[in-house]
Amino acid sequence: MATELTRRQLYLACGITASAGFVDGVGFIHLGGYFVSFMSGNSTRAGADLAEGDLLGWGKALGLVAAFVCGVILASLVTTKNSTTTPVQGSSPLTPQLRAIWLSVGILMLAAVCGTVPAAGLDTAELAVAPLIAAAMGAVNSTFTRGGEVSVGLTYMTGALVKAGQLFAARLRGVPETRWLRYAALWLAIAAGSAAGAISYLAAGLVILWAAVALLACCAGLVWWRRRSAAPRLHGLKHG
Repeated sequence: MATELTRRQLYLACGITASAGFVDGVGFIHLGGYFVSFMSGNSTRAGADLAEGDLLGWGKALGLVAAFVCGVILASLVTTKNSTTTPVQGSSPLTPQLRAIWLSVGILMLAAVCGTVPAAGLDTAELAVAPLIAAAMGAVNSTFTRGGEVSVGLTYMTGALVKAGQLFAARLRGVPETRWLRYAALWLAIAAGSAAGAISYLAAGLVILWAAVALLACCAGLVWWRRRSAAPRLHGLKHG
């Protein structure tokens, strides 16, 4: 839950959520009303398309859901894999959190490459862009896990809005409650990210996916740097 995150973890969650919103804004316009990170929306869209007899749209929506789930499965396999090597002293091991983020970065980078290849005449590569982005968004949800289960959802904010509303109601009842701000921050991150993504796509096209790749890579780099800088201190405390 967002209320259990440290301040730095909350910043990381907001950064990743903003990235998810960014690519969802890009994907929503590029696909004409389908989502690449919000699978509840695609599930509703699939039902509506089926009711209208649009089998192509129905298949597109369910295909994105399937790609998202595949990303979740792949990230779960990667983040629960036991390391068979001993990290070098003074270095930072590739933690499950970092594995999830870097996996998402890698898949999203492949999507960005496919999105820019059509300029060379390989139009079929663009067909892989949306499923790859959806898989990347599924994978990044494994960033915050506890006991093998996701503790903080990063690409869907319905639950966060419910929590924010409940905690704000407690505030109205006179309870000195400020935790609702954490959930509001996550929602604001995805809302601002989606607006930025939509505007950027209209201005530059799919090449703007590289901005999302860079943002996620920065998030991973900051986590790695912090763990690496903290390792000597923890080592000293352990052997002090």
